[in-house]
Amino acid sequence: MKRLFLLCALAALGACATTKMSSTERLAMYREHAAAPVKDFSYFGSLNGWQPLGDSALAVWTRPNEAYLLDLAGPCQDLEFAPAITISSMMGRVTNFDRVRPLGGGSGVMRMSCRIKTISPLDLKSLKAAEKEMRKAEVEARQEGEPAN
Repeated sequence: MKRLFLLCALAALGACATTKMSSTERLAMYREHAAAPVKDFSYFGSLNGWQPLGDSALAVWTRPNEAYLLDLAGPCQDLEFAPAITISSMMGRVTNFDRVRPLGGGSGVMRMSCRIKTISPLDLKSLKAAEKEMRKAEVEARQEGEPAN
């Protein structure tokens, strides 16, 4: 029982140590770690993960260590709230002629698809390092702001 309490307390402490970035801040961070746009990427019908970055961009992981920043040609309705997405492709390739469609919500709800404007590979190592550094700075700032005992 004490062990369970300790684990719950540590989990709660960890949750307090992270602040939620706005979608604009998160998108800026992803853009900082994106390479020059490419014309396409391999896609065989399933993603390893995805992250909405506001209503006009998202990151998609095609493999655990391979991800792309997709900028869309305008706002994509419900992208930030969708539990899943689909991406169109042709012969195992996604290009800027393809589309992202948010899924989910009530039955019978037809979501509009959103055209991909640009595809940029993400440098995941530098992105993870930047996120780690940001969390570290936030924790240090909180500790400095705490009153002394």
